[in-house]
Amino acid sequence: MTDINPTTLAQTHSTPSAASALIGDPSQFGRVAEDGTVFVRTADGEKPVGSYPGKSAEEALAYFVRKFEALASEVALTAARVTSGAMVPQDAYEAVKKLRHQVSELNGVGDLAALALSVEQIEPLIEGHREAYEAKKAAETLAKAARREQILVEKEKIVAEAESLALSESWKVTGDRLKALLDEWKAAPRLDKKSDADFWKRFSGSRNKFDKRRRTHFAALEVTASVVSDAKSVIVAEAEKLATSTDWVATARRFKVLMDQWKAAGRGKKSDDAKLWARFKAAQDQFFTTKSADLEKREVSMGTNLAKREELILQIEAILPFTDVKVAKAAFRELMNSWVKIGITHRDKRAAFDARVAKVEEEIKTAEAELWRKTDPAAKARATEVVAQLSESIENYKKVAAKATAAGNEKKAKEALESAEARVAWLDEAQKHLAEFN
Repeated sequence: MTDINPTTLAQTHSTPSAASALIGDPSQFGRVAEDGTVFVRTADGEKPVGSYPGKSAEEALAYFVRKFEALASEVALTAARVTSGAMVPQDAYEAVKKLRHQVSELNGVGDLAALALSVEQIEPLIEGHREAYEAKKAAETLAKAARREQILVEKEKIVAEAESLALSESWKVTGDRLKALLDEWKAAPRLDKKSDADFWKRFSGSRNKFDKRRRTHFAALEVTASVVSDAKSVIVAEAEKLATSTDWVATARRFKVLMDQWKAAGRGKKSDDAKLWARFKAAQDQFFTTKSADLEKREVSMGTNLAKREELILQIEAILPFTDVKVAKAAFRELMNSWVKIGITHRDKRAAFDARVAKVEEEIKTAEAELWRKTDPAAKARATEVVAQLSESIENYKKVAAKATAAGNEKKAKEALESAEARVAWLDEAQKHLAEFN
């Protein structure tokens, strides 16, 4: 009978296997007989585990070594998951039960006794890491609650804006905004079925209210084309009066409003619409052509305006940092009143300034939001409840420990005290969170 040297087989592997790291080189525990039967060495003697027809003795032995390594790796992985707190204790016990069966039925080459011992060493780990698992679940619960609160705020914001737009008569602008809000709603994470249904009822009700009013408005316009023509005649008359205006900013804004009014007026008789549009466009072109010519002459003025903005932006940025958000907001509002009064500057310069202003505004808004968070009575109530629950739990565990000690059950007393000590850390964090509201 010719045996295969396990050492030679082991040298064919450039890196240690999972089984080698856990127990040692499993190939030291097997051999291949002359008839091709593979044996594993155990404390009770050799045991045949099978054969690998058509393969060399080295390949046959390696095949059954790999079966051992695969199971050894699964054992190591299970132990690691238990240690990290990633497994539910009940699931861990079931996994150990399954591994015991797999080890007992394994037809593989390796240190079976060591592998079986490794499985038995997992079970004590389960109870040892139960607290870690429970702490992890508690943290996940708190995170889930916080995330739900955030989603509630986001959806309330969407719905509240939709409700505020329900009576708007800016048909195009409002319609586009409601469409954008619908996209935001679809992109927002889901809540529970009832909460989402309640929010959706309010949101869709506002959209339907606006849509119904818009349909009624345009239907009425189409019934009487003369009303449309009269409305557009008024728009054209004002546009022609504004054609020679030199109040560039205000008039440009007014032309935009007139354009919105033109679009909202609906369709009249085709021939009348064409004539009125030609007059309106001519007046608009006259104004903007003159405006463009004037702007070419105002490069010097824009340089002056640029200097004003450079001076004012420094005052705006000087608001940061701040300790009183209300004072900061008032100062920002006052400076912005001056900011908007400054004449035009080059677009490339203005964009950079606007970004710096936006940064200050965002920090003020963030501080406002944080102030609200710290003064939210509902959130404070929840934090107070968590502190109370943890305090009660700690006292209960201490009572259990005292009773167990009196009864001479030191193990139970120790476990109860460890549970109490674990919750002390949670209580400390909960108290810190509650203190933020003060």
